[in-house]
Amino acid sequence: MFLPSGVYGLFVDGQYIESVSGETFDVIDPSMGFAVAQVAKGGAEDIDRAVKAARSSFESGVWSRVSPKERASVLDNIAKKIMEYAEQMALLEVQSSGATIRRVMSSDIMLVVDLFLQMANFTRDFPHKEPLAAIPLPGPSHNFVIREPVGVCGAISPWNFPLILGCWKIAPGLAMGNSMVVKPASYTPLSTLLMGQICKEAGLPDGVLNIVPGPGSTAGETLASHPDVDKIAFTGSTVVGRRIMQLAAGTIKKVTLELGGKSPNIILEDADLDIAVPGSCFAFLLHNGQVCESGTRLLVPQKLHDEVVERMCHVIGRLKVGNPLDLETDLGPVISAQQLETVLSYIEAGKQDGAKLMVGGKRIRPEGFEEGYYVEPTVFTNVNNDMRIAKEEIFGPVLSVIPYKDLDDALRIANDTIYGLAGGVWTKDPKKGLEVARAIKAGTVWINDWHLLRNDAPFGGYKQSGIGRELGHFGLEEYTQVKHIHQSMVQDRQRRFWYDRIVTLKE
Repeated sequence: MFLPSGVYGLFVDGQYIESVSGETFDVIDPSMGFAVAQVAKGGAEDIDRAVKAARSSFESGVWSRVSPKERASVLDNIAKKIMEYAEQMALLEVQSSGATIRRVMSSDIMLVVDLFLQMANFTRDFPHKEPLAAIPLPGPSHNFVIREPVGVCGAISPWNFPLILGCWKIAPGLAMGNSMVVKPASYTPLSTLLMGQICKEAGLPDGVLNIVPGPGSTAGETLASHPDVDKIAFTGSTVVGRRIMQLAAGTIKKVTLELGGKSPNIILEDADLDIAVPGSCFAFLLHNGQVCESGTRLLVPQKLHDEVVERMCHVIGRLKVGNPLDLETDLGPVISAQQLETVLSYIEAGKQDGAKLMVGGKRIRPEGFEEGYYVEPTVFTNVNNDMRIAKEEIFGPVLSVIPYKDLDDALRIANDTIYGLAGGVWTKDPKKGLEVARAIKAGTVWINDWHLLRNDAPFGGYKQSGIGRELGHFGLEEYTQVKHIHQSMVQDRQRRFWYDRIVTLKE
């Protein structure tokens, strides 16, 4: 991955190279506040040469025209290689994103390995060709539908789960025979850059996967608007997602967007609080709330409100915040100094709007990590759904507790949002849980759980939380074009009566 200068290079056409400008940028360890790596800074010209490499590989057929079975074999090899590089991959992920090593090693790496294995299996079984029923009129014909790769696919991945969410695009894109250009977030490009080496060692041909870190304003916008990119997939904020749609509209690209959320988490009166309380803490605190589907609005029946809040504050008070490389650490830092200020500004807005701060609310400086970007897990009560902390995505460890009168009131509050990414309900009644899950307008709903996603189940949002789906065969379909082929079996010109009934074409 390294250039002779010790800088992480761009990965283009199977090689790590310098950027055209020769510029670099720093990757900051958010737990310490100082640079841990330098990366070549990709710009518009670098995106252009990556797209050319991707287009050349696609048109050559070196990947796009090999059999699904062969592609699946390479995906299996990628999964094996990720396991070989697991420790290095995890360290890069922790140093750049602030994720805890405990989570990355026990969850993230295994989820990505499983993703490639699942995509390989789906690729083998995917309906690449489907016959249509025979019909007698106007004459016998053979009709079928085929699914082809889209072409050159651009992917813009976020900083919160750089490895997982980058691979959510890489794995299905490759599985369907596309060539790809990936622009990882500037905060967290390291693990994605390692994927270039892993994929090459696993047998992926040069030029099929290209990785160009760089600013969104140049590299990202160039990729989204590039005339030779056939599809763009983006994960990030709703604000940036709107911009991606505008840029893609110029060439009518296929677009999938996985955007923001403000997910409602509903505790019903019959919920088992021994499960619902720690589960609700998990819902908003995983990766310090820097998760698009975090349960950041907790809807509680008025009669249970005080007990739930007291229990939550007790659980939060026992969490260990600090060194993400320590296996005992529960919570690491937020991603950057800027994000720290954003979270703290929302906490101040909550206070000013009349919400009551129950726990947390301040920056903390763990011993030995005083310059890191740490903020206390924070819980507000006295929140109504019109407050900024209840309406806007904070992307930090901040929970809004909102009381409700009855189930209709809870569902009204839950769906009163521009977002629709996820939701959840806690109840001992399976039937009631299913009723509530159906009523929540969101792409994923958990009953008595949170955050548990499957590589064979779709993920994506309603409303302004996005367009399209990732994961499972649903995600594979996003990386295909559907073509209908009609083959006439009528060999006699005289029997082709339909020519003459519509337009007289007799000789």
